[in-house]
Amino acid sequence: MKIEKILRSITCTENHKVTYTGYLLTREAENWWTYAKERLLQTNQAINWAVFKGAFMEKYFPEDVKRRKEVEFLEFKQGTMSVGQYAAKFEELAQFHSSYCDVANENSKCIKFENGLRPDIKAAIGYQQIRNFYALVDKCRIYKRDDKAKEYL
Repeated sequence: MKIEKILRSITCTENHKVTYTGYLLTREAENWWTYAKERLLQTNQAINWAVFKGAFMEKYFPEDVKRRKEVEFLEFKQGTMSVGQYAAKFEELAQFHSSYCDVANENSKCIKFENGLRPDIKAAIGYQQIRNFYALVDKCRIYKRDDKAKEYL
C-alpha cells in the first residue's frame, strides 16, 4: 500500500510502475524480486503491474493469511477496547473483506460494526440506525463519554 501511495504521488504511468517499484524494494524483498523477475522472464511473461503485484501478494500475503484475516474480521468484537480502538482495528480488518471495503456497502459496514459493540453501547445506539460509518463511530464515542460522566454525578 505504501508503494502504491508513492506511485500515485509521482503520477507514475502503468509502464513504469514495476521499474520504480524495483528501486523502492529493500533487503529481503529486493532479493526476492531479483529472482522472481528472472523466473518470470524465463517464462516469456510480460511483467506488468498486475503480474508484479500478483507475484508480490502471493509471496508476502498468501491465501491462507488472507482467509485468517477475513475470519478474524468476521468474528471481531469490541470486548474491552475503547470505541476509538475498536473502530481503528475494525477498519484495519475490514480491508481484508471485500464486502466492507467500498462506499456502496456502508450500510452493511455499519451493521457489522454495531453487532460487534458491547451490549450497553449497542442498545443505546442501534435503534438509531445510523448508516454512515464515521457518524456511527462518533455517536458511540459521545454516548460512552456521556455515560461515563453520569457515573460521577
